[in-house]
Amino acid sequence: MEFQVKQSSGSPSSSSSADRNGNSNSNSQDPMHSWWESISKARARIHVLSSILPSPSLSQSLSSLADSDRPARSLLQSPDAYDALSFFLSSPDSGSGPDPLCQWLYETFQSSDPDLRLVVLSFVPLISGIYLSRVATADSHATSLAGFEAVLLAIYASELKARAGKPFSISIPDLSQPSLYHTPRSKPSSVAPARQSVGLVSPPLEPQTEVKSTKRACIVGVALDCYYKQISQMPSWSKLDLCEFAAAWAGQNCPCKAEFDVDEHSEIDGFSEVRVLDEGEEIEGCVKEMGKLGIAENFSNSGFKGVRIPLPWELLQPTLRIIGHCLLAPLNSQDVKDAASVAVRCLYARASHDLVPQAILATRSLVQLDKRTREAAQAAAAANAASNSNTPSKAKKPEILLVSK
Repeated sequence: MEFQVKQSSGSPSSSSSADRNGNSNSNSQDPMHSWWESISKARARIHVLSSILPSPSLSQSLSSLADSDRPARSLLQSPDAYDALSFFLSSPDSGSGPDPLCQWLYETFQSSDPDLRLVVLSFVPLISGIYLSRVATADSHATSLAGFEAVLLAIYASELKARAGKPFSISIPDLSQPSLYHTPRSKPSSVAPARQSVGLVSPPLEPQTEVKSTKRACIVGVALDCYYKQISQMPSWSKLDLCEFAAAWAGQNCPCKAEFDVDEHSEIDGFSEVRVLDEGEEIEGCVKEMGKLGIAENFSNSGFKGVRIPLPWELLQPTLRIIGHCLLAPLNSQDVKDAASVAVRCLYARASHDLVPQAILATRSLVQLDKRTREAAQAAAAANAASNSNTPSKAKKPEILLVSK
């Protein structure tokens, strides 16, 4: 039996359905509607966060952020909110399965609002650092870290979907062929066919439903790579956390981390001066040598910042990309650059002890770039000071004092 429903064009039902469809389409295409919907979602997530954190002053601060024109962006750029969330994430019982803050981060990352996802990504260095450090020092009766793992797996799943099962590769230019930016003086009689050279940065990602010990470094490395893709929008305090954790992960506080910071002119009869000190004086001497280039290692009062962990290349590679940005990006603060400078020297020392060629090459290159950048900045500052001192100043007119008799 067939049913046929026939409605006239002027019937109320057809006109109402057409109005509903038209309104829904216009709302979906209206930028004002999408803007207001994004703000509503961000305010709702911030209100949920304020209900989770048991602090009246913090709840009041979060409420003021929710009332701003861009709530998610205000939350991302708020150092007070970041410090408060960092305090709760660093507590000894954090990161478990029923942890409400980890659940909030997980649910917030599922949002379609890009600014809310940036808020979650800004905590990737802190979550990764605490998670890996606890795994390295955990025993069989340790607290579950399912909350941290859920957040990391959510970020990993989004990158898995974005890559669509394809590897991440780059094309390496063939140096035997003429470049696009210059013309060879003599054209060769026979031009060899160009060789297509492709470098594999990351193999295709596999779906993961849990964090296994063999896949832990890969999952955390992918999360750090997602953080690196948005690093230009990350706040400086988040970058500081990454640099401090990287220095702690390396766990090398030996003199070789200051190998490139020794003064090249302090030589005796063509040989570098070698001093044999005890362990305490050795570390103190390294800090002094690094201080010559303005590198300050002030992590003693910054609280727990991780322990020495295994550093496979799939974890070290995205970490070095982030540190390279922290070292060389011109808009970074001096604190971020100094922290990155300490971290890359510790990683260089670790790579030298572990004898990992690609890690040695990458860290050594970053150390030398950092050293040259600082020397160039010091030379420019000295030249600027000299030019200012040599600039003749206008002679002041003699002061005439009128004295009444």
